Amino acid sequence: MVYLDHAATTDVRPEVAAEVAAELGALGNPSSLHGHGRAARRTVEEARERLAGALGSTPHEVVFTGGGTESDNIAVKGLYWARNTPDARRPRILTSAVEHHAALDPAHWMAEHQGAVHEKVPVDALGRVDPGVLRETIEGGSGPGAVALVSVMWANNEVGTVQPVRELAAVAAEYGIPFHTDAVQAVGVEPVDFAGSGVSALTVSGHKLGGPVGAGALLVARGLAPVPVLHGGGQERDIRSGTLSPPLLRGLATAVHLAVAEREEHAKHLSDLRDELEERVREAVPDAVVNGDPARRLPGISHISFPGCEGDALLMLLDAKGISCSTGSACSAGVAQPSHVLLEMGADAGTALSSLRLSLGRTSTREDVAALGRAIGPAVERARAARARRR
Repeated sequence: MVYLDHAATTDVRPEVAAEVAAELGALGNPSSLHGHGRAARRTVEEARERLAGALGSTPHEVVFTGGGTESDNIAVKGLYWARNTPDARRPRILTSAVEHHAALDPAHWMAEHQGAVHEKVPVDALGRVDPGVLRETIEGGSGPGAVALVSVMWANNEVGTVQPVRELAAVAAEYGIPFHTDAVQAVGVEPVDFAGSGVSALTVSGHKLGGPVGAGALLVARGLAPVPVLHGGGQERDIRSGTLSPPLLRGLATAVHLAVAEREEHAKHLSDLRDELEERVREAVPDAVVNGDPARRLPGISHISFPGCEGDALLMLLDAKGISCSTGSACSAGVAQPSHVLLEMGADAGTALSSLRLSLGRTSTREDVAALGRAIGPAVERARAARARRR
């Protein structure tokens, strides 16, 4: 079996699994005041310090969550509500047009149910948001004073394009607008520095970088207080109520710490494998087209369009050969619709439906790439023949 879907979820690192397992035997609620509770709280706070140190924030800025989707929802909804008061009306939510649905859908929901105005900042043919275009969007509409927040992901989960986050955050800061970035795909392969980037809020998720599913964080700059989406015990600065999980958070912190420490070596490993993968694909399918920014994209993601194919059919043909990949975001898997990312980059619907995302991880090998190289040509031929027969 060959796994080429690490952008959806990747292997839990053995070190992380060992720490989670060890902590599962400990008893105590981190909110309890007795000895068992204090021991659990110590585990949580040590995890907070380790994660903050790895990502360039202070421990006070780390809000633990259940993962990337929850973090994005808190950022989009919570910052909107915090910035809209009886004394100030700021209805505009600006997101890039190619955001993950974990950010796009909350913004759309706010527009439908909370009186927000959701505006998508366009991207170029490489999937990149230009800082000048962001400035024009902020100054358009009802003006910068009506903008509640801007959300642009650090790197795209489908095509891998890396955004100029520091420049974009600087533009938002000129107008006093909070800037959120979903860095779920970037941590561990890009130099992510919360304080150095100038962003106001940043999303990270454990299972994308060798940590456990169900653990994530939202880094929130000092002075910002998103209105909570969940109400209850008031944990995590009253931003995210709910009993904290010391085992998962210990695993999350270890995974982030290791991913950041090994980033340069890991990124080179991925980049070398990705280049070899794309070379083998082009040899087998000369008219295949690689999407995304060739100069600035994630080292482990290769998003390729295969003219004359249907991506879903190609995925199943590869799966029959023991090769796992995806047609885009795993969160929308099973839904036969064109990638909104490619459509926003200017591709037509046919191209958007003919694409695969092949993503590499820490356990990926040259043998995996060779297996894909052997399988992709015959799979494309069969997919094209099947499509031709239906016509």
